[in-house]
Amino acid sequence: MAKPMTKTQLVAALAEEMGADKKTAGSALDAVVSIITREVGGGGAVTLPGIGKIYCRERPSRMVRNPATGEQMQKDADKVVKMTIAKALKDSVNG
Repeated sequence: MAKPMTKTQLVAALAEEMGADKKTAGSALDAVVSIITREVGGGGAVTLPGIGKIYCRERPSRMVRNPATGEQMQKDADKVVKMTIAKALKDSVNG
């Protein structure tokens, strides 16, 4: 499996694709991340065309087991961030 692209590599690729400098591309990437974080954190969802949908889902409280001790305990309800991958991306990867 290939190593994941780092933020520096992503910014450089984005700058090249945009025809802009790395500082502008880095600011654009940071702005997109900030918008997604704010929207999903507030309970909304963000659809990235051709990539997928990022959303927040609430999980109910449940019983869990501590693997070290085997002890059962109650875990409070929490939120988890999920992503549904777009069909176009799946198709481009698979064939």
